[in-house]
Amino acid sequence: MQEDIENRTVTLMVNSSKFTGRTMLSAIRKFLAHMKNRSPPAQKQEVIPHGKQTVKQLIQKDQGVTSVELNDPHIRDFERVARKYGVDYAIKRVKGEPNKYLIFFKGRDEDAITAAMTEYADKRLRREERPSVLKLLKKLKELVASRDPVKNKEKERSR
Repeated sequence: MQEDIENRTVTLMVNSSKFTGRTMLSAIRKFLAHMKNRSPPAQKQEVIPHGKQTVKQLIQKDQGVTSVELNDPHIRDFERVARKYGVDYAIKRVKGEPNKYLIFFKGRDEDAITAAMTEYADKRLRREERPSVLKLLKKLKELVASRDPVKNKEKERSR
C-alpha cells in the first residue's frame, strides 16, 4: 500500500494509426488540461450523519431535539421503519428498566416520526394478531401422536 502511494503512475492510452512524437505530445497536453480542470480532492470535508446516530451528533445539528418513550423489546423493527422514512434519530436505553428506550429526533422531523411511529404500531399489531407457527406446529404434532398408528398400517396392507 505504501509503495503504491510513493510510486504513483499514470496510464495514458492513445489510439492512433501512426504513433509519432506529435501524437504523444498532444496526448500529454490533453491529459494535463484534464488534470488542471478536475477539481482538487476534498480535504476532510465534514460528513453530516443521517439516520441512526448518537445523541451528541443529533444535538450538534442545532435544530431542536424532541424525544419519545418506547416500551418495546423489538426496537429493531422501529429502526427499519425510521430508516425507511429518512428520519435522523438516536436511541438511548433507560437504565434500570428493561425494554424501555428513549428515541430522540430532530424537531423538523416531527411529521416523519409521527408517520414512522404509526406504521411501526400497525406492524406490531399485525404481528401480534398472526397465529404463532410454533404453537400450530406443536398442536399438529400432538394430533399426529394421538392417532393410532396400528389401524393405519392395517388399512394400508388391505389395499
